[in-house]
Amino acid sequence: MNLFDGLLGPEEWQAVRLSLKVALVATIASLPIGVFVAYALARWRFPGHQLLNGIVHLPLILPPVVTGYLLLITFGTHGAVGSFLKKIGIVFAFNWTGAALAAAIMAFPLMVRAIRLSIEAVDSKLEEAGSTLGASRRQVFATITLPLILPGI
Repeated sequence: MNLFDGLLGPEEWQAVRLSLKVALVATIASLPIGVFVAYALARWRFPGHQLLNGIVHLPLILPPVVTGYLLLITFGTHGAVGSFLKKIGIVFAFNWTGAALAAAIMAFPLMVRAIRLSIEAVDSKLEEAGSTLGASRRQVFATITLPLILPGI
């Protein structure tokens, strides 16, 4: 007999499993993009830098109802992106995948912010030293930057 058997019934355990599934998929789907965007915002200067920063933080500024509505009209079965995805068998509207997409989008600014702060805390001279020793940009990121920013991720 399990300690939690009396606390939660089968429906509650199903809800817990669904919540964990949504959280895991949202995290796995948004993490690579989040690391890339955070790195771009922390290390690169380019036209549209502030615009990208504003777009990343938009889900924090907009009310959740507005964000949900925009997601529904974009990824719904009759939306611009949703109608295309429906043809290839991917449906977000009123499905657990839609919940994962919404969770990923709502958490994305917080993820990017934490990772960006970690990247900015890495001494760029360490990365420069790796480059002068012959490492490519990818090697520098994989062997120097990534291990140092792991606590922020």
